[in-house]
Amino acid sequence: MRASHGPALLVGGLLLAALGGCTPGAPDQATSEPSSNGPGSRAKPFEVTTKSGIAMISLPDGEFLMGSDRGNADEAPVHRVKVTGFLVDKFEVTQAMFVQAQLPNPSHWQGDSALPVERLRWQDAKRYCNERSLLEDLTPCYDEKTADWDCDYTANGYRLPTEAEWEFACRAGSPGPYDFGAPDRLRQYAWFADNAGEQTHPVGGKKPNSWGIHDLYGNVSEWCEDVYSPTYYAGSPETDPTGPPNTGRDVKRVLRGGSWKSSVDMCRAGFRQGERTGDSDACFYTDYCGFRCVRRATPEELAGLKEDKTR
Repeated sequence: MRASHGPALLVGGLLLAALGGCTPGAPDQATSEPSSNGPGSRAKPFEVTTKSGIAMISLPDGEFLMGSDRGNADEAPVHRVKVTGFLVDKFEVTQAMFVQAQLPNPSHWQGDSALPVERLRWQDAKRYCNERSLLEDLTPCYDEKTADWDCDYTANGYRLPTEAEWEFACRAGSPGPYDFGAPDRLRQYAWFADNAGEQTHPVGGKKPNSWGIHDLYGNVSEWCEDVYSPTYYAGSPETDPTGPPNTGRDVKRVLRGGSWKSSVDMCRAGFRQGERTGDSDACFYTDYCGFRCVRRATPEELAGLKEDKTR
């Protein structure tokens, strides 16, 4: 595993500082000029509760600088990304949530339903997204009849986050590797190699990031939708990038965030790695890998969810 640093962020016209890159163990250093745009909405993230009782954070449209020019080679170049607003799970998908969708629990560590589900294949995570969509009368994003379970990004159901969405949510407007500042504070926000005792822990046990999202820095690493390519950033689209096309059998998919076995460097917001999905591997065993869901919602849906939350 490796680490990375990154960017400055604009959310609905809110001006933030410039992106930083890094070398392992070093503080962020600026790699780009500060970005800005004109006055606009100052919409801020807020929490909602879904129809099936799951807490999510609504993030508005945003813009940030993704990647690092001073990290690993696959983190370059720094590039500007615009992200359409979306809902993201406040917590990693738990074993209770997974079982609620009537799916068998594959996890290594069991006994507490608040533990994150892990040891699951990429396709298992997508199957959960579809089942959760059906539970809430939403249109599933994934076509289970296709070999790659192709994603329909126009559907209103649940799916895995894109790599850009994940980093946008993790950074929460911060230009540094952690939105909370110095790495010596990581213990307050993450379960990782130094404090996890070589196992997962119930979600939400550590402080959330400044947008209210828990366990992004540790506990389990999280599947993203994108095919992994070490050179993708060189040609990534500016708006809502979804990763390169699948060019072969059992390709690697992007994993984001640190896990219970990660070093401090592995837990940084810009860290990325590729992992084989395990979809065709009977011996697949990744007890450090979980996920969380995202979905797009109309303004009317958001207003209804926000109203329900305040009741």
